[in-house]
Amino acid sequence: MEPKWLEWAKQLQSIAQAGLTYSKDVYDLERFEWIRDISVEILSEHTDVHKTVIRDLFANETGYATPKVDIRSVVFKDNKILMVRENTDGNWSLPGGWGDIGETPSEVAVKEVKEESGFDVKAIKLIGVLDKKCHPHPPSPYHVYKVFIQCEIIGGQPKEGMETSAVEFFAEDELPPLSIARNTESQVKLAFKHLHNPQEPAYFD
Repeated sequence: MEPKWLEWAKQLQSIAQAGLTYSKDVYDLERFEWIRDISVEILSEHTDVHKTVIRDLFANETGYATPKVDIRSVVFKDNKILMVRENTDGNWSLPGGWGDIGETPSEVAVKEVKEESGFDVKAIKLIGVLDKKCHPHPPSPYHVYKVFIQCEIIGGQPKEGMETSAVEFFAEDELPPLSIARNTESQVKLAFKHLHNPQEPAYFD
C-alpha cells in the first residue's frame, strides 16, 4: 500500500481540483488554491521533486479528478514474455502507456506493442485491472488504474521504438531489471500465471 503522506497529498489535490473547477466564489477559489499548494508542498518534501515541476503536473489537470489509465500488453512467445527496455531509466517493461481518448483498451494495447516492439498483435484476454496504489510501485502524484491485456503475435519483426532501446523475450525465472514505475515482478508473475492456466480469471484491485 502507498504511504499515508502520498494518499493525503492526492486526496488534497483531488479536492482542490474539483473546487477550482466548480466553485464561483473568489474566496473559495483562493482556499482551494491554498489546498493545492499544501498538496504540492507534501509531494515536494517527500520526493525531492521541485515544487514548480509538481505544480505544473497538477496545473494540467482540470475538471473532476479521476484515475488515469495505464495499459500494459502481455505477449508470450515460446513460454517467454515480451519486454522492452525503456529509454527513461534503462530498465524493462511490458509494452504500454497511457490510455488514449477515442481508443478502446485493446486498441491501445495493440498500438503500444507495435510502436514499442515492432510486433503486430491482436488482443485476446483481459488479465487484470490493478490499482497502482495497492502494488509496490514508486510514489506517483496520480491515482492510476493499470489494465493488463494479453495479446497474440500475428506478424511484424522486433524493432526498437522512439521510447525503447531494445526488444527481448524473457523466461519467468530470468527476468531483467524491471522499470517498477511501469510494472512490478508480481505483476509479471501474474501474467505468467495466466499463461500456465488459460482459465485463470481476471484479477482486480
